[in-house]
Amino acid sequence: MCDYSLHAVATRPAQVGETLITTTFRGTSTRGFASESEPAVAVCMLPGTELAFAGDVKYENGWRTRATNFRVGKFGAIDPDVPHRYHDAIEFPDGSNVLVTHLSEGQRVTVLQLPVVHQVTEHAQSAADTNAAEPVSAG
Repeated sequence: MCDYSLHAVATRPAQVGETLITTTFRGTSTRGFASESEPAVAVCMLPGTELAFAGDVKYENGWRTRATNFRVGKFGAIDPDVPHRYHDAIEFPDGSNVLVTHLSEGQRVTVLQLPVVHQVTEHAQSAADTNAAEPVSAG
């Protein structure tokens, strides 16, 4: 998932093991993740993607840069049902969140793990349909 403000930017999905950087995308005021070899392509993540930063996570808070005491977090979304605002965020082990667009530029982050996505295969679905069609007797 990439924030609404990145819809005009080329995107691709994150891959396990790759190292990304936090960057501001040209033509936007939005920060996100990109590969150093493709800085104009936003790397989108699914909620639950686990990340490891090279150092304590730094973010912009008003006019100041602050640092967390964390180097790991999970990608997620804040208020996804509220339109026209930033949603992409990093959740830290203490439950706090920082919007991705507030992350300081130039931080390195490694994608540790992607979330498990359950998909119903055609075979499993047809087996479920067959079982559902069988009558059940009580008694």
